[in-house]
Amino acid sequence: MDRKIDGQPQSNIVHKSFWDMILAMAGPWGNDGGGNKGSGNGDSGGGPRNPWGNGGGSSGGGGRKGAGSLEELFKKGAGGGFKGGIPRRPGGRPWWPVLLLVFVILWVALSSIHRVSPQERGVVTLFGSYSRTMQPGLHFSLPAPIEQVTKLDVEEIRTIDIPEGESEKLILTGDQNIVDLGYSVRWNIKAPELYLFQIAEQQETIREVAESAMRAAVANFTLDDTIGSERTEIEQQVEQNMQELLDGYGAGVVIRGIAIKKADPPAKVNDAFKEVSAAQQTAQTYLNQARAYAQQLTAQAQGESAAFDKVYAEYRLAPRVTRQRMYYETMERVLSQVDKTIVEPRGVTPYLALPELKKRSVAPVAAPAGDGK
Repeated sequence: MDRKIDGQPQSNIVHKSFWDMILAMAGPWGNDGGGNKGSGNGDSGGGPRNPWGNGGGSSGGGGRKGAGSLEELFKKGAGGGFKGGIPRRPGGRPWWPVLLLVFVILWVALSSIHRVSPQERGVVTLFGSYSRTMQPGLHFSLPAPIEQVTKLDVEEIRTIDIPEGESEKLILTGDQNIVDLGYSVRWNIKAPELYLFQIAEQQETIREVAESAMRAAVANFTLDDTIGSERTEIEQQVEQNMQELLDGYGAGVVIRGIAIKKADPPAKVNDAFKEVSAAQQTAQTYLNQARAYAQQLTAQAQGESAAFDKVYAEYRLAPRVTRQRMYYETMERVLSQVDKTIVEPRGVTPYLALPELKKRSVAPVAAPAGDGK
């Protein structure tokens, strides 16, 4: 209970002395600190002029009119007009219960209503522990921080490139050679609750599993196979090994594919290796040509052998006729390629070799060079 001094409560006296002290230091609105606490004498040599009062320092209380209004405003703020700077509702009741209710309503609405997109899943935690998984649609939960919802896109295909940038990734092959491999891993989320809580640093874990699976797969192939025709087989083995490892970890992800983008020898020996590869390809080309020629000759010999077998079968049926036909065919084939003269027996007009006579008649004639005499 406040004690009364001169008919006023002690708290009011303390408030008044406090605000009087502030007004005394208020610059142009208070006194100049020289002790003139009167109502102001209006002469030009008095205290500083009131910028809100009458101009020219008029006598009387005009110079203190603005200061008095400001002092009353401060006193209302410290007294019963305002309570901590917030006005009261009609009837004297404070506003803070209404403001608190509005804040609670907004807090509940913003942290309890969740819209999950078709490609997303919402993982709900109750005091930090897994509670349930929200499917696509509109859902409600307890306000935060009691329940919190983390949304994850489960249909997005994520890609990890190994190695990052232009650096080398050297891997030992099965024939003790070194190959520089660049590849990418495509994956997406299968079980969001496992993805969030089962493993830490999910991206880094998938990267390390991919590197381990690639080294294990390349160790089963030679260098030529790795940079050549066995890339597809290596990709399939890496994908299978990665999926088995991640399922064992309970990672909650699905490997969608492995793509080898670069398979070269180390940069220091790449030029020499290309020359060796070119020589090997040339040798392989010659081998392929030789095999094709051998197959051609074999087919030709087999055809001739089959034809001879047919002739021999006819010869066995009629030896004399067959010998005569073979003789005529052979002579026709031989004489068709040479100039020939046929001599007939007596009583037969001999054959006139017109082509031969024509060749002999057309002889080059050299014109003698004239000397002009």
